[in-house]
Amino acid sequence: MQKLYIALLTAIFLSGCSEFPGVYKIDIPQGNIVTQEMVDQLRPGMTINQVRYVMGTPLLTDPFNKYRWDYIYNNKHPDGSVTNERMTLEFDKETGTLKGLAGNFRPGGDKQTTQ
Repeated sequence: MQKLYIALLTAIFLSGCSEFPGVYKIDIPQGNIVTQEMVDQLRPGMTINQVRYVMGTPLLTDPFNKYRWDYIYNNKHPDGSVTNERMTLEFDKETGTLKGLAGNFRPGGDKQTTQ
């Protein structure tokens, strides 16, 4: 009977170990994947439909400002590190064309890393 209790306690303690050897952990990506190639295709004056074709549908659209789109991407790696990327596009209210962008990516350049 005592051996049963010891075995049960051992099983309970081992099940709580997050760093138990042999456990496979996966990346957990969430949001819109934005690449430098996608951002390089953006040009001022592009219509909303053209931007949607290049970038895809945004994860967030501001309910109070339909001319601002936010693309957010988070990836939690098995080692515990997290990658956060953000891209904000703004459209002209009168013409509905792309007028600016901000975030981790720059057209024709390298991705800015911010953690």
